[in-house]
Amino acid sequence: MARIIYVTHDDQRFELDAENGSTVMEAAVRAGIPGIEAECGGACACATCHVYIEPEFMEAVGEADGMETDMLDFAWEPSANSRLSCQLRVTDALDGLVVRIPERQG
Repeated sequence: MARIIYVTHDDQRFELDAENGSTVMEAAVRAGIPGIEAECGGACACATCHVYIEPEFMEAVGEADGMETDMLDFAWEPSANSRLSCQLRVTDALDGLVVRIPERQG
């Protein structure tokens, strides 16, 4: 398990323990975290689970693959630390991960 911290655009903070093997998106949806819409259900076919990764966790989450990078083009205000939470597989290495949820989704 890993503790994941979700911070909304208006600084609401939600902390939860996510099961290893699930995704950051799945954990958020199960817990009802606001702002992660996940319209495609995790198929990397939309950009409605877009999050910003805190800089200290960029190495732990790794780089986005080509498909995810293409989908991030549709995200609202993407940046260098943007990722789709459906592509972030929970492992012990992500314990303490902080993701910021944008004001709206793409």
